[in-house]
Amino acid sequence: MALWGGRFEENVAEATQEFGASLPVDRALYRQDIAGSIAHAQMLAHQGIISEEDARAIERGLTEIERDIDQGNFAFDINDEDIHMAIEAELTRRIGEAGARLHTGRSRNDQVATDTRLAAKALARELMQANLGLRRALVAAAEDAGDTVLPGMTHLQHAQPVLFAHHLLAYAWMLARDYTRLAAAFDAADASPLGAAALAGTSYPLDRGETARALGFARVIENSMDAVSDRDFLLDLEYACSVMAVHLSRLSEEIVLWSSQEFGFIALSDAFSTGSSIMPQKKNPDFAELIRGKTGRVVGDLVQLLVTVKGLPLAYNKDLQEDKEGALDAAHTLLSCLGVMRGMVSTWTVRPDRMRAVMHRGHLAATDVADYLAKRGMPFREAHAVVGRLVLEAEKRGVDIADLPLEAFRAASPLFEEDIVGALDLDAVVAARTTRGGTAPVRVAEQLRCVTEGIEADEAALGALTPVVEMGAGA
Repeated sequence: MALWGGRFEENVAEATQEFGASLPVDRALYRQDIAGSIAHAQMLAHQGIISEEDARAIERGLTEIERDIDQGNFAFDINDEDIHMAIEAELTRRIGEAGARLHTGRSRNDQVATDTRLAAKALARELMQANLGLRRALVAAAEDAGDTVLPGMTHLQHAQPVLFAHHLLAYAWMLARDYTRLAAAFDAADASPLGAAALAGTSYPLDRGETARALGFARVIENSMDAVSDRDFLLDLEYACSVMAVHLSRLSEEIVLWSSQEFGFIALSDAFSTGSSIMPQKKNPDFAELIRGKTGRVVGDLVQLLVTVKGLPLAYNKDLQEDKEGALDAAHTLLSCLGVMRGMVSTWTVRPDRMRAVMHRGHLAATDVADYLAKRGMPFREAHAVVGRLVLEAEKRGVDIADLPLEAFRAASPLFEEDIVGALDLDAVVAARTTRGGTAPVRVAEQLRCVTEGIEADEAALGALTPVVEMGAGA
């Protein structure tokens, strides 16, 4: 009979026992559960609710159980239903009556909420660390790129020339925002529900502040019903994961394009490529494609939780058992994606000559030709039309606008002089983009400094976060 089975005359049917069990998922939270139980037992003793001797026996027993799980020597039984029951039942078997006193003043409702918040903090911290690692790799790649220029695109069509470093730093800025979202998710989870009991609090004189401090929580959740029913912190974590996964997917798509024969801008390391079972020549960007594919999985985890919580009345409902699997999956999937992306970026070979070779297609200097006329007094819209006709002329001749003779420019407008040739130089076009955030080398150098300072600030902030109970591996 289950630990809660006092008012039941029959055991749950085997099929429904398996259907209702969360142990296959929440066993991953064993360290969080044990940490919460030790803190609870110590507080009960300090409050005179259980004896100091019982508290010491509970702590010793739980420490031994944690060691056994860490080492893979703990036999889980599906009949225990969840990690809380599994650990409590084993504790009672090992230390006797003292183990049965552990649950005094506590419900599985506040217990599972505590475990889940501790796990969310640990996962957010791991993700923040991995985020910083990828940002460092992007900065290093941008620094290595130097003055390499590639065609910047809109609508996947050649638009204007940009520094490759500028392009990479755009992703570094995205990841900086992702870090901010992860930090917000960590903060949302950094509140203790322990002591809220089932939903209404308890008549025992618990010190919720003590258990919050012992577990490294920054604060206590003030409303006991909110404490056991809130899963906003998991939504925050999964949303942060989803947005970052989308950013990785966008970069993955570019890697797939850049490494293709048609582009040839980069060559992926053999360590981050695969071959074909039938075509010997193939070198496929499978891992970039997998990151792109796994994004749907991470986004799906967010949608699942949103749908789960959308119609739940207060306070705890069994539906909330479905909150952890998606969060664990999203975080672990994204962690692996971040590691693989960091490896790809750190080991690819950039091909500047190939990038420059394709720069003479797509009329990349066209905007600067229009600006040339506008700076000489022609209204920009009129200049735009003049240059549009020059592009059409170049298309008819089968050349780039930069290859048109001076006579063609002068025929289009008397404002063109011999110095138009300098305006068509792509390096000069890049260097002219000197507005803040632009692609001119001087501005990209500023961005590099700013991005690096942001990484250093986030690294310092990560080190200052409240302590976490690390996720275990033995489960």
